Amino acid sequence: MTRFTGVKQPDFDTMTSKHTEAARRLEELAQALHGELRSAGLDTSPAARLRQLAGRVTTQAEDLRRRQKLVHELQRQRITFGRSAPAGSFLEMPDGLEAAEGLLDGTLAGRAALKAADGDAKALAELEKYASSGGDAEFVKAFLGTLGAQGLTRLPGSLAAQLRDARAHGDAERVARLSSGGSKALRMLSAALARGTDPENPAYAGAGFLQQLVQQGRAQHKTGGTTYSGYQAQALIWRAHEGKPPYSKEFMETVGRDVIVYEYEQRKDEWAVSKEPLSRVFAGTQLPIIDLAGALGLGTLLRPATHAGAPGAKAQSSVIDDLFHAAKSSREASHALLNHTPPGWKKSVLDYLLTTRWEAALHTKDHTPFNDLLVTATTGQDATSQKLAADLTKILSTEVRGAFGKADSGNLELRNRDLLDRYTALSYPLARAISANIDQLSRLYLNHATFGQVTPQDMSYALLLATSNDAGFEALIRAQTEHMRAALDTVPPVGLNAANARRLGFTEADVMRFDLNENGRVDRTDVMQSLTDRTVEEASPFNHIVESRRQGMIAQGLDDKKADETLKRMVGDAIGLLPVPGSKQVGELAIGAFGEILGKSYDKLAGATYDEIARQAARHMSEHGTGLDKTHQTLAGNRLGVERLSEQMLSSAMLQKGLLDGLDLQDNSFASGTPPMIKPFTEMTPQEYSQFLAWARKNGGGSELLDHFSGAFRRTSEVDDYLGLQIPSSSGGGK
Repeated sequence: MTRFTGVKQPDFDTMTSKHTEAARRLEELAQALHGELRSAGLDTSPAARLRQLAGRVTTQAEDLRRRQKLVHELQRQRITFGRSAPAGSFLEMPDGLEAAEGLLDGTLAGRAALKAADGDAKALAELEKYASSGGDAEFVKAFLGTLGAQGLTRLPGSLAAQLRDARAHGDAERVARLSSGGSKALRMLSAALARGTDPENPAYAGAGFLQQLVQQGRAQHKTGGTTYSGYQAQALIWRAHEGKPPYSKEFMETVGRDVIVYEYEQRKDEWAVSKEPLSRVFAGTQLPIIDLAGALGLGTLLRPATHAGAPGAKAQSSVIDDLFHAAKSSREASHALLNHTPPGWKKSVLDYLLTTRWEAALHTKDHTPFNDLLVTATTGQDATSQKLAADLTKILSTEVRGAFGKADSGNLELRNRDLLDRYTALSYPLARAISANIDQLSRLYLNHATFGQVTPQDMSYALLLATSNDAGFEALIRAQTEHMRAALDTVPPVGLNAANARRLGFTEADVMRFDLNENGRVDRTDVMQSLTDRTVEEASPFNHIVESRRQGMIAQGLDDKKADETLKRMVGDAIGLLPVPGSKQVGELAIGAFGEILGKSYDKLAGATYDEIARQAARHMSEHGTGLDKTHQTLAGNRLGVERLSEQMLSSAMLQKGLLDGLDLQDNSFASGTPPMIKPFTEMTPQEYSQFLAWARKNGGGSELLDHFSGAFRRTSEVDDYLGLQIPSSSGGGK
């Protein structure tokens, strides 16, 4: 909280001038004393101390002059508050110099914004000068305090009306000036609003300001003959947001939630009519509340260049779309908006947006803000993110289920293209939500558990939608790859016993659990059995992901034999050879083979989400050169790609757990030195890497593990059952 000091201006001016004079005279005295002491051959340190004192007084005098200048400017601009006392008249100013400067600049910027709202072109240009001050708390408080919720709502409304007028008169120069200046002003407003409505920020304007925003948002405003709701104007501020600082959960709880309720209240009767049979005959549609730029046909003229899209774009956004854009910048804000059921509603906001309101969302086709919001809200590892991910999965699964059926061939058939197309835009955020909860996918299919209200059958239909998106399919494959690597990392190393268990990150109970033949140590047979168990378990989620992708492609009449480029990349980069970040390299051959590929930056990923690990691992591999595995060039289908990826992971696990230690390396091109050791992978050629995989299959037991993986991976009967299909299992490349 800013503290204020009373200043009696005449006395303050006198004090400032006397300090300045004292500093000058002290400096002169120090110089004279130094000369006399030096001439007399005496110690000059007293003169040095006097000069230090003069320096301190000079600094104080300079500070006083800056304050004096500010006091005069604050008084001239009528910004400070005066008060009378028996001792005379006083002016109040903040104790801190920066706070005083913030008070001055914020007030002047607020006044410029108010003038710009009245159509003053010079004031709009003046406002731009304060763009860099938006991070100062005192500036923001003074700026918002001067502008007020009403002024903040009026400014974007006025800018939009002025732009429409300039376009109507063919004034290209004015359009360009208003578009550029207006976009910068809105971006500045958005940053200030985000800070000023966050209770954790020193610039917080108070809960009362949030309530005033709601009142102004619901009120009708008029500018230049144009009548609009306040939220239509405020929405332009939200859409201009650059993400930093993020909007707070308190903003979304008060303003954001009310915006959603307000639109429903305004549109519910029209939406109800649009669903009636007669209305459908006459092409009745659900129309959202369009923001003011869209309502006036301004396209993206009032958006920052980073948000504008293609030049001259005719984009139209709803008020809700713009709200999503602001809410996506913070997980807490996204949760506050979506994980809420308004009073009197039977649906949560997320459910309402995906069902009741979804047709209105299709009108603008502006899906990016909502998709980004969903990714932010559902990909965390906290309980709320997981709940929203489960809700999203359940709702979309229910919505798209009716689009599919069984064809005469026994494969999946698309029976309602329109129904599927309605939700295709949400396929990627759905895939990301499932990817972030890849553990739940395993639990559903391996243990027949539930994920929130999601059953295994629900997940199967959700995967049809999620895998229909190329980037979504990639996210799922990468997440399951990380999940399998993590599962393989739980396998004990050869030689684990009670004496070394703690050093290797295990317990004595683990030794007893993994020592299947009860000989007191975990030997090669024990490790192979544990690897086999994990391999079979991890094949099942891969099977559901890949078969869902395949069946979805068949249903849409697409070629299902071609391998997806994402799998080709992952295989080509040998992404499966990397161990889990932070894992111990127990096998003696593993230390050299992994070499510098496992650096500090990679180990720091321990504890990160699966999709983040996957992205970082891919980037790490690309830095060391791609194309380590040439098999990707001849992949004929996704199943072959996943099997090759699993071979990489299993070979890496065998190497890491010591299963390959002690095997004959003589005369192998992928080994070097005396005694021979496996070359670092980053030094291998594609041919040498392929020979290493073949050697591991033949000598290390990899062939047996791959057979177990393929047997579970290619058995599609469970997928067929969940989707109501009847397809015989096949070992073909596409199957």
